[in-house]
Amino acid sequence: MKFNRFNTVIFIGFFAIVGVIIMQLFLLNQAYIFEKKDVEDKIHFALQDVVERIYRDNKSELPTTNLIKKVSENYFIVNVNDVFENQILEHYLKTEFEKVKLELDFEYAIYDCSSESMVYGNYVAVDGKKESVCEDCFSKNTDLTYYFAIRFPHVKQSYFRSLSQYWAFTAVLFLVLIIYVYSVFLMLQQKRYTDLQKDFINNMTHEFKTPLASILIASNYANSQNEIKDNPKLSKYMQIIINQSNKLNQHIEKILYVAKTDSNQIVLEKTQVDVQAILELVKENIQLKHQKDIQIEIGLHKKYFVLADEFHFYNLIYNVIDNAVKYSESEVNIQITSKENTKGLQLNFSDKGIGIPPNDLPFVFDKFYRVARQDNKDIEGFGIGLSYVKRVCEWHKWNVSVKNNEDKGITVSIQINKNDYE
Repeated sequence: MKFNRFNTVIFIGFFAIVGVIIMQLFLLNQAYIFEKKDVEDKIHFALQDVVERIYRDNKSELPTTNLIKKVSENYFIVNVNDVFENQILEHYLKTEFEKVKLELDFEYAIYDCSSESMVYGNYVAVDGKKESVCEDCFSKNTDLTYYFAIRFPHVKQSYFRSLSQYWAFTAVLFLVLIIYVYSVFLMLQQKRYTDLQKDFINNMTHEFKTPLASILIASNYANSQNEIKDNPKLSKYMQIIINQSNKLNQHIEKILYVAKTDSNQIVLEKTQVDVQAILELVKENIQLKHQKDIQIEIGLHKKYFVLADEFHFYNLIYNVIDNAVKYSESEVNIQITSKENTKGLQLNFSDKGIGIPPNDLPFVFDKFYRVARQDNKDIEGFGIGLSYVKRVCEWHKWNVSVKNNEDKGITVSIQINKNDYE
């Protein structure tokens, strides 16, 4: 697969989203570190104030050494170095934690010198609902005499809760990445199928054109021989071969052209095109092609010149009228009119055909789409005529629409921009 512009856009888009997610993860990590440090600072300052209050109550001089030791992320030891009461300690802890707005459950234990063990104090819950305590979680320290230990069971969970917005945004980014990767996968798969389809159509049509060209050359040569000319039956059969070969060649050319337009190989050569002359030429060719009575009335308000690619403009008109002839019954009556409006020039092609079911109207310009009919097999074509018409209008930045007439048939309208006609 070639590394074209489509793949480049996908590649850049993918790495852009990955880069955003990596940046978001980095910011999330930084936010976690900041939140962790903020909580630890609050704990340290609160415990420091508790110690100061105890020393103040005991009228002792506060030592300069650090009295607070962090054992783990949720476990701290505080050296008081003097006697203190359990109830006073709990009151001070609640008060100081409230001052620094530290909304965490905690439990504490006090070292008892007489028993040389940690005596569990209490579990203090922010919401008032006590959970299971962990008395065995407090270990004694042989280096200290008067101290207490405090534990925060849910400190880690608080970090993640405080980062809920970051987590939500990160989850959204991951979801976007997943959707993007899935969409890219579908687009690449669709592109692969489209390329296979184009290659198949191109190869198939080229394989058909080679023997068909030989058939046409041989048929035209044979038809010019006196033996064929003098025999009415042989001449008739040879003419059928030539006509059907030419018809098949037109279909192949149309399929090739559609494949070419799909690959964006079209270059418009715009000139001033005489609309009346093109309509007359199409009318003449349509009447020569179809062996039935065809009435085509051209009623333009005046002589118009349109800035367009003459080849494509001719094919556009031809396909619209040819489609009207195909889907008309025994009597073919087509009216071509013009109307100038605020947007520019509108060409209307109205027929007296069978019309289009309302459910099929939105799809008539889709490639290979054909309106369901009982006699579809008797109607020539592959469903690409109106699709080609829409493509030509898009190339010229015009609009095309179709609607059912009130009485019978349909009207195809081509809206040409103001700057494209005179």
